[in-house]
Amino acid sequence: MFVGALELDVLLGDVHSLKEKRSVVRPVLAELRRKFEVAVAEAGHLDLHRRALLGVSCVAADHGHVTEVLDRCERLVAARPELELLSARQRMLGPDDDES
Repeated sequence: MFVGALELDVLLGDVHSLKEKRSVVRPVLAELRRKFEVAVAEAGHLDLHRRALLGVSCVAADHGHVTEVLDRCERLVAARPELELLSARQRMLGPDDDES
């Protein structure tokens, strides 16, 4: 089993309140869930109205599949005109990792 996590730091466009931020971020999260069947949440920068940290996770039996899904999620977010992708970071946990 492989578990992949993707952290996306994004800058939002013309947003002036946390309410407007939610109206931009929620559709992106819903689209990621619908298209890729991943778990996704706004995971950071919760008190900033122009920044968001999106967390995406995927579980599969194949390392390549997890990487492919997370790459596609990153590309989808990068292609959104209302967002500017500042950074993306992937992490992978696999069967050879130490158990805690």
